[in-house]
Amino acid sequence: MEVLRGIDAYCERMGPGYWAEPINAVTNAVFVIAAVIMWRRSADVPLARALSVILGLIGLGSYLFHTHAQVWAAIADSTPIAAFILVYLFAINRDVWGMRPWVAGGATALFVPYAVVTVPIWQAVPVLGVSAGYVSVPVLILIYAALLWRRTPALARGFVIGAAILFVSLLARSVDEMLCAHVPVGTHFWWHILNGIMLGWMIEVYRCYVSAT
Repeated sequence: MEVLRGIDAYCERMGPGYWAEPINAVTNAVFVIAAVIMWRRSADVPLARALSVILGLIGLGSYLFHTHAQVWAAIADSTPIAAFILVYLFAINRDVWGMRPWVAGGATALFVPYAVVTVPIWQAVPVLGVSAGYVSVPVLILIYAALLWRRTPALARGFVIGAAILFVSLLARSVDEMLCAHVPVGTHFWWHILNGIMLGWMIEVYRCYVSAT
């Protein structure tokens, strides 16, 4: 079946075994640790808690992908990431921009055509092109930061920091197979570590804004 088809996409994987990517698998703990920390810090902000749960699911989905390395596991890996992006955008649209929920939902849905249009552009970018599906995210974060700079400078600065961390993590993800000959374990695990920190940071930035207003 197609969902059981094996996927060999990372430098560390040298075979079909469950523990063929031990570093890539274990470093997903960063997502879970960040999720637990933010869950505890977000008792008064429901959407921050929801984002914390999704962050934990990102760690679980990525762990499944880097151990089973099959199509179904890739879906389990990518679905929580998409959910996090959409829920976070909804939270910012509703609670920062002050949109009514149905308007915030419509504005959030615009991310889909935005990604469809921009992904082919990022595919032409050297090195980062292999991660084109993700590059649209830090770019959008920077767009939001620019638009919100005068209105909420602290939040905007937090967005810039988050985007910078994400760009570095995307670089680590993108050069993984390029550096195989020199770094046998690859660099993908840095994507997990930095991305886990970045997502936790983005929840904290949102939580601080809501708690202060």
